[in-house]
Amino acid sequence: MNKRITSILYIFCAASTLLLTGCSKADTHGLSAQNPTSIKIWHYYNGALAAAFDELVSEFNNTLGREQGIVINAESMSTVTDLENALWDSANEKVGAPDMPNIFQCYQDTAFALDKEISLVNFDDYITEEERNSYVDLFVDAGCVGENHEWKLYPTAKSTEVLILNKTDWDKFALATGVTTQALSTWEGLAETAQTYYEWSGGKAFFGRDAFANYPIIASSQLGHDIFQVTDNETVLDFDYASMRKIWEHFYVPYVKGHYHHIGQYRSDDVKLGEIIALVCSSSSAVYFPTEVTPVDGSPYSIEHLVLPLPNFDQTTPYAVQQGAGMAVTKSTEAEEYASVTFLKWFTQWQQNLKFSVNSGYMPVSKEAVKSENVEQFLSENPTSAIVSDTLRVALEENSNYIMYTPPAFTGGTQARNVLETTMLQLALRDRAAVNGGASINEFLTDEHFELWYNNTLKQLQACCK
Repeated sequence: MNKRITSILYIFCAASTLLLTGCSKADTHGLSAQNPTSIKIWHYYNGALAAAFDELVSEFNNTLGREQGIVINAESMSTVTDLENALWDSANEKVGAPDMPNIFQCYQDTAFALDKEISLVNFDDYITEEERNSYVDLFVDAGCVGENHEWKLYPTAKSTEVLILNKTDWDKFALATGVTTQALSTWEGLAETAQTYYEWSGGKAFFGRDAFANYPIIASSQLGHDIFQVTDNETVLDFDYASMRKIWEHFYVPYVKGHYHHIGQYRSDDVKLGEIIALVCSSSSAVYFPTEVTPVDGSPYSIEHLVLPLPNFDQTTPYAVQQGAGMAVTKSTEAEEYASVTFLKWFTQWQQNLKFSVNSGYMPVSKEAVKSENVEQFLSENPTSAIVSDTLRVALEENSNYIMYTPPAFTGGTQARNVLETTMLQLALRDRAAVNGGASINEFLTDEHFELWYNNTLKQLQACCK
């Protein structure tokens, strides 16, 4: 063969090999099964939730992870607070703090604040438009933070709120009084039902709720006033007087009258003790609803459950909170970022996503996974506890029929939420204790008492929104 032609062919083949090698490396971002990349995840799942998450992590490591050279190491930080403290210690390079994980679970406010300190991966750099469109739009939007509304929180599992009854004791009450569950579709009806139950039971409370801040936030939006509005990185407060009065009348007043109650850390604890028979909780907390009541002054007995949609104010468009932490990815090497996103994409494929959902009570996040036919098929092939499957169905029903609201992230947002979480509830606790101690209930049901709470809370919220 002509030496010149041979040389040209050699150069062409070498160039082709180099090009293919380069494409291969670009496609995998340097990942190799022979030299695995280790990815550290911090989350706050515990108990059954942690077990469900760990099971999927193991499945990934033994399948796609092994093929691509990705090893996921997941660690529970116990609670949301412990996780956030650990994240800030790492971000601030506190002495003795571990290195920042590649992936961590957090809420919008935390992602918003941390992104200013350490920089988080924008998932649009790794996700195609087709892949992005495979997720429920609202769940992706909830993960977009900052001035440029960049996608910094990956949706992995979401929750909302549901109403759960101790059906066993409810049935006795309903049979005796003629009250139906239809009354529990509105906050007005629930308050009236609680009064009827109080009178019928000889002074026992009917209802309690977890995550109290969700009540004024969601109810106010439903009544036409988003308490927190963020525009051009400025927070505007809309703490409407009339809306707050309506919210007050349907929580503080029945609470002080003894119709609502709050004693344990969670309302499922109160149901277990027989202190209440109805609660509002996160759909992901349904797994903790008790199967028996163990009253302090009586014998234990088994109970059944009934899961209902979240109540709303009468003749208004139904609203519910869309919540649940997402997963953020810390900026690092190209290989680690790509490996982190690869795991998140795998975890949220609809089969894996539903598997986690039916074992945890969370809602799946992909459009395929939330289709009722896929949910029902998956539940028939993968039986789970009745309360988890019932809760999942109701949560997905709300997702289809309610306006799902996500409070915006802003500087001071965590503190503002804490104000709403505590001010009315703590006042109700204090005033109910005073009534039990012999104080006249009438002194707590005045316009002046409401206005004192309103003005004090408004002042605290204004300080958070500066």
